[in-house]
Amino acid sequence: MVAKRWVGGVVGGVVVAGVLAGCSTPPAPPAAPGPTSGPQVRATPQVTEARPNRNSPAPEDKCPEGGVRLVETGGDAAMGLRVEGFQLVNCGTEPYVLEGYPEVSLRDSRNDPLEVTVEHGAEGITTGVPNIDAAPARVTLAPGQAASWSVVWRNLVTDATVTATTVPVLEIAPRPGAPRLWLRLARPFDLGNTGKLGIGPWTAATR
Repeated sequence: MVAKRWVGGVVGGVVVAGVLAGCSTPPAPPAAPGPTSGPQVRATPQVTEARPNRNSPAPEDKCPEGGVRLVETGGDAAMGLRVEGFQLVNCGTEPYVLEGYPEVSLRDSRNDPLEVTVEHGAEGITTGVPNIDAAPARVTLAPGQAASWSVVWRNLVTDATVTATTVPVLEIAPRPGAPRLWLRLARPFDLGNTGKLGIGPWTAATR
């Protein structure tokens, strides 16, 4: 606080001195004009164009190529068992038909592929997860509608010599030949060293 009052006093002193000087000293002559001949050169600002990273998730405020968006909806965790839910939203203008399961790829923080086994259903992981063990069916999404699907895994470390795997990025193809979608997970998959993930089929969702 003392330093601030001292600076204010100095500034005030300078202002007063300037006023007094203005009363007794004639104003300085105007600066000489610059050269008027020869070409005028204007500095051109350097602009660096940001190029999209093809190995990155698309912005959430833009409907991705293909007309659908992947959304994380949350899940449950109990005694090392994890279940996480997702929705695929038709943000386009045409109906979107799904059948069976999404094609899933898991990636690390640098967007490099992870070696994880992805299987249909929860067999070998757990039992009693109806939305994951349900039979696949055909689902047609009108614009604005969504389809759900879920994943299940166990967070177990059974071998201290094997590094535990964490999955921060999910990549899927909703149907064969469709553009792939990327999603940086709010709740990364903590697979331990099981190296295994079970996925459920597409089901109609209510939004």
